[in-house]
Amino acid sequence: MIEVEHLSKIYGSHTAISDVTFQVEEGEILGFLGPNGAGKTTTMRILAGYLPATRGTVRIAGFDVHENSLAVRQRIGYLPETPPLYLEMTVEGYLYFVTRIKGVAAGDRTTRVKAAMKRCNLFDKRHVIIRKLSKGYRQRVGIAQAIVHDPPVIILDEPTVGLDPRQIIEVRNLIKNLAGEHTIILSTHILPEVSMVCSRVTIINGGKVVATNTPENLMGELAGGSGYELEIAGEAALAKQVLQNLPDVSLVESIPAIGSNGMGNNNRVNLRVICVPGSEPGNNIAAALLRTEFELYEMRRVRATLEDVFLELTTEEEKFEAETDSGNINSGNINSGNINSGKTDSVLAESGDVA
Repeated sequence: MIEVEHLSKIYGSHTAISDVTFQVEEGEILGFLGPNGAGKTTTMRILAGYLPATRGTVRIAGFDVHENSLAVRQRIGYLPETPPLYLEMTVEGYLYFVTRIKGVAAGDRTTRVKAAMKRCNLFDKRHVIIRKLSKGYRQRVGIAQAIVHDPPVIILDEPTVGLDPRQIIEVRNLIKNLAGEHTIILSTHILPEVSMVCSRVTIINGGKVVATNTPENLMGELAGGSGYELEIAGEAALAKQVLQNLPDVSLVESIPAIGSNGMGNNNRVNLRVICVPGSEPGNNIAAALLRTEFELYEMRRVRATLEDVFLELTTEEEKFEAETDSGNINSGNINSGNINSGKTDSVLAESGDVA
């Protein structure tokens, strides 16, 4: 339904996006994920026909955005980061206005407006002036204007930014209910948004696509799988040797103490065991330690998250670019088997993308 091929946008000496390629299948929700400034909003604006691309092609519902701009706009609903609302109009009056400018037949306008208000839970607010609505309800009106002409494709740019937790949940549920009947691309830098709403993810960083897959596959493959954190008594080097030889174990490494019992006790060591994706060698790990007379004090399952994937991809990409700029590329510095969920606190800021 959406086909993006080798898309680039250059402003003077600045490249906002470079060689971006991805697809969105009919009826699915694609999460377009990336840090602020990664090029998400630029890409969304090109898809919506708001900006021309420097290079590359975009086809929506079979129509080229550059060559058939009007046909594309008739088939998309677009919610930019700031909803395009007329604050002095009522909700119902504004949606009727939108149906007219979007070319909905006069006989169908009442049906389409009522359907959009019902779907976005706005019927009780239909006579309220938009400036008197809360931010959450304004966001609902923005989504309603995007779907009021019943487009096959919906483009949502940061649809929950600035909302409180309850409003975020309501908007997420609304977006999920639109799937199937509509093809949706959801641009965001909020990781839980992707996990809870999207069936597939494209991650962009520094203007380039660095991964596309389902959230489950990304968590299983790109973050080095999942594993176990152990606290044991004994020699760390020997324990590593014993565990590294087990089937389905890909990496064993030392980590800081994982429990208060190990603090200040020099006889105890803490290890992280990274497993082959899809494997569950917990029983074998415990049995091997007990056979070799290690004392096992704690064993905790650790699963890779989408945050781990996001940090792994975006951090490595930034590091690679920095080393390229300095002429010092060392591929050995990239370790895809290191799961470190403690890094997730530094992810996201609240500034806009480069447009």
